Amino acid sequence: MFSWGTTRRFNDYSTYIRQKFGGRVQKISVNVGLSCPNRDGTKGRGGCIYCDNTTFTPAYCNAADSIAVQLQKGREFFAHKYPDMRYIAYFQSYTNTYAPVETLEPLYREAVANGIAGLIIGTRPDCITPDLQAMLERINQIVPVSIELGIETTNNQTLELINRHHTWQDTVAAAQLCAEHGIETGGHLILGLPGESENDFLEHARQVSALPLKTLKLHQLQIIAGTPLAEMWRQNPDFVRLFTLDEYLKTVVRFLEHLSPDIVVERFVSVSPADKLIAPRWNRMKNFEVVALIDKELELRDTWQGRLF
Repeated sequence: MFSWGTTRRFNDYSTYIRQKFGGRVQKISVNVGLSCPNRDGTKGRGGCIYCDNTTFTPAYCNAADSIAVQLQKGREFFAHKYPDMRYIAYFQSYTNTYAPVETLEPLYREAVANGIAGLIIGTRPDCITPDLQAMLERINQIVPVSIELGIETTNNQTLELINRHHTWQDTVAAAQLCAEHGIETGGHLILGLPGESENDFLEHARQVSALPLKTLKLHQLQIIAGTPLAEMWRQNPDFVRLFTLDEYLKTVVRFLEHLSPDIVVERFVSVSPADKLIAPRWNRMKNFEVVALIDKELELRDTWQGRLF
């Protein structure tokens, strides 16, 4: 039994979320048509060099529909699998706090009014404000609210290279502000960004462990057709060093060893549509298959999350 209360060798999200909500829950993605400050010219244009939101936006998720309609479509999509499921509204596409509080609050409250069990809001660290947090604190008294910060890397040089237009210091400030208002906070990191090495990945683990994060998503860098990264890679294949599956498994295990055991790991990989993914393809392995391999690698090495923390 590890410190997080199970015999699994990492602090897994499925156990945590069942305990938090007292049963099975499913996220329903919601798209409200917001943009990002690195897309609309406020800080930059073009977005992150690797980004194509359509690779992770479900078919039922259409910004032209109301939030109520999107949630209903999501329920219909999942209902045949889990008739007794409860649902979390996941504001996923682009930057979902990038608007005045007066615009955002009615959107979040519409979701709450449609019988959801919780609210998760994906955003950038530089789009977190005290006014926003005060509003979320009010909604958090009705249903549990979580903020998911796109951290991506703790290295400011890399953040500039990938066209993020925010800093690691923005991430630290945002996470601290969320914690001050009692808002649970998750983070998102990409392993394998241009110019980064294993030492950088381990430093990411150490740095995010110092934040007041509850959850963390990891995924491998992917080259998606039509993105600036795809063109950069076409012109110079050495611009990024893509992981083989075996390399990635070993990297994740070493990352986990340096990660705080208090942080719940929600995801290890991202799987993009076959018609958009250029590399790495890894024989189109599913998320659960990669997680099973990580479980096996941890057991083979007799190691676990936080062993070197």
